Amino acid sequence: MQWVIIDSRVYDLSSFAKLHPGGQSVLLDPEIAGGDATEQFFALHRTEVLDRYSRLQIGTIEGEEAQIKSHIPGSLSAVPYAEPNWLSPGFHSPYYKEHHHRLRAVMRKFVDEVVYPDAQKHERDGTPPSQRVFDEMARLNITAMRVGPGKHLQGRVLMDGIISVEEASPSQFDPFHELIINQELSRIHARGYADGLAGGTIIGLPPIIKFAQPALRDKIVDEVLSHKKALCLAVTEAFAGSDVQGLRCRATRTKDGWIVNGTKKWITNSTWAHYFTVACKADDGEIVVLVVERGEGIETKPIKTSYSSGSAGTGFVTFDNVHVPFENQLGAGQPGLNIILANFNHERWVLTVSTIAGQRIIFEECFKWAAQRKVFGKPLAAQPVIRQKLASMISRFESCQAWLENITFQMCAMSAKEQAKHLASQIAFLKMHATRASQATAADAVQIFGGRGITQSGLGTHIEHYHRTLLIDAVGGGAEDVLGDLGVRQILRLMPRQARL
Repeated sequence: MQWVIIDSRVYDLSSFAKLHPGGQSVLLDPEIAGGDATEQFFALHRTEVLDRYSRLQIGTIEGEEAQIKSHIPGSLSAVPYAEPNWLSPGFHSPYYKEHHHRLRAVMRKFVDEVVYPDAQKHERDGTPPSQRVFDEMARLNITAMRVGPGKHLQGRVLMDGIISVEEASPSQFDPFHELIINQELSRIHARGYADGLAGGTIIGLPPIIKFAQPALRDKIVDEVLSHKKALCLAVTEAFAGSDVQGLRCRATRTKDGWIVNGTKKWITNSTWAHYFTVACKADDGEIVVLVVERGEGIETKPIKTSYSSGSAGTGFVTFDNVHVPFENQLGAGQPGLNIILANFNHERWVLTVSTIAGQRIIFEECFKWAAQRKVFGKPLAAQPVIRQKLASMISRFESCQAWLENITFQMCAMSAKEQAKHLASQIAFLKMHATRASQATAADAVQIFGGRGITQSGLGTHIEHYHRTLLIDAVGGGAEDVLGDLGVRQILRLMPRQARL
């Protein structure tokens, strides 16, 4: 018999030894076989491995209690700084009310039980999220809430009534609810899948809600938020990214509508989208925004990127003489460029929310590892250089979170017009700062984990994934340098002429 003790639990490995991925000889090591192998086990494996092989447990050591507990779905982490201050014991916040806390608890449980397992499966195989996850999100109106406050929430029961209508009705739904949902969804360690989880809807539907004719708006909102059909935002081209004025996709006006010709590239969810919110250049040089329904003349091809092999549905879109009726133009009579630019603020805010949450969960991985990993006879955290890396991580994501919450509070208090005037530069600066901070955190995390930090399995799997995929946030919604320049140009307009040294 091959018995071993791990955290006061006794396991019989006799039938498993020959199947052990690391070879049977490891289990026969005198320091492991028949003794307490807790330290050796956690130097090589994640806690969930114990859950996976719980069937091998045959008993416990009398008088002892397991110290390492499995994660309870929906629970908060006890690791210092693993949760934002408003969720930490002893801390207070002026921003979050009781219904925000309830939403957080329900979302954490939903993510742990429904989203995370599906995310890990589809992130590996590069296929879209399961329809059952979309169906559950539709039932709870999660995607509707991720689009943000607005008329699309009217008449909807949020979170299946778990949040009372009196306390968090659609009319009272605020950006902090949206922040909570997006930060909880960022915990899945699956960046491509996260965008596949209706990322195209989050950025492509707001212009339709605000600028489409009522009949078209209501039809698409109903189909998309019920997840019967998918939507994507098609702005970026091989010729134009942050430079929206450089678009080459053409829309030619005819007597009965528009004819669209051109291409779009790196379009999230495009490979399975039914609708495309498309920015085009009209014959007079002005930008028009059209809602194009998939049909004849539209072709999509998948693009594999460093952050997604396919679960985000990223694609190259070709429009070949596609007819679009006049009623599918958004904001007819308004400059199309303004529609696109106004939409950017929300997209950038959403990306920033996720970026900051991602840094925190990577810190938690690093802090756990620094406490349990032994080097030179001491925990890794005994090394001053490691403590400095951890301190830098904390200072980065905590400062970002505080700035984010301040901006989000202003979003609650300002009109859309006021947000466009006062918050565009703030959001641009924060996104630039947060994505640069995430790159520093990723580099530090790899150094803390060493070889494990570049391995796609085992203890460092989440570190490797984070390091490989995080740059989509630095590019999507506007590249870092472009956003920094944009922010300064916007505040230069507000510079008083009389200001002098």
